[in-house]
Amino acid sequence: MGARQSSARSKDKGPRGMVLLRRRQRFSPWDDALLSGKDPRSLLKRGMRHISFSLVTKGITDIPDFLWGLSEVQKLNLSHNQLRVLSPEVGRLSRLVVLNLCGNRLKSLPQEISLLKGLKVLFINMNCLTEVPAELSACKNLEVLSLSHNSLSQLPASFADLSRLRKLNLSNNRFAHIPICVFALKDLDFLHVGSNRLENIAESIQCLGSLQIFIAESNNIHSFPRSLCLLASLELLNLNDNDIQTLPDELYLLCRLARIAWNPMDKGLHISHNPLSKPLPELVEGGLEMLVSYLKDKKHN
Repeated sequence: MGARQSSARSKDKGPRGMVLLRRRQRFSPWDDALLSGKDPRSLLKRGMRHISFSLVTKGITDIPDFLWGLSEVQKLNLSHNQLRVLSPEVGRLSRLVVLNLCGNRLKSLPQEISLLKGLKVLFINMNCLTEVPAELSACKNLEVLSLSHNSLSQLPASFADLSRLRKLNLSNNRFAHIPICVFALKDLDFLHVGSNRLENIAESIQCLGSLQIFIAESNNIHSFPRSLCLLASLELLNLNDNDIQTLPDELYLLCRLARIAWNPMDKGLHISHNPLSKPLPELVEGGLEMLVSYLKDKKHN
């Protein structure tokens, strides 16, 4: 009998035993918690400022039901999975401040997103959205919103109610123009509309007086509007890769643009890869001071 037990133990240490061990190691922490009967709240991370829960890059296609009972969660990260649907149950997480849904396959958001009254940061970039529900505008504390890398061509007019929004990323979508509601967001200091289908920048851009960073690269914009020169707070203006041929004489009004910038991360004026008429290409090469001086002289002559 003892010999048989010994033999069984040795088998467990063999290839089959190793396979079983590896299978056990594949369980995620939340799998282990549920299998062992633990309270899912044991998975919450309690930081200095927020209570958070994360299921990043787990390959999940459905959100586990126990999550909707974790009402104290303030930061929820479900990014880089295979989610196709966000359950209306998300509205139960009324204390959420940060919600990260980046890198999934979501085609829509539930109307119950409107119940997240304390939400300040929402990342839903790199999904499959073709529209955004008007109900999102009920999240009036929203400060940061990333909708980049979707298939959006318009925004609800009610987005004008997001009066606290400071950072908005609409890049890599299908916008033919900057949505009118954006111009009502007076506190915006960052706006990214690069890699869309823009052919112009509306004069209403001058309404965004707090804007410090404006990126509209890789579109088909034909002109540099004078109204852009009224945004005196601009520190980074990126119009690379467009169809701009001339520059406004009032460029000198953008006094916070310190230089012609070539590195994408640098502050300054980014104007490369445009069919600028002569002598503008040479002046751009000479630096912002030379360019501005030429434009000023041209205006007065």
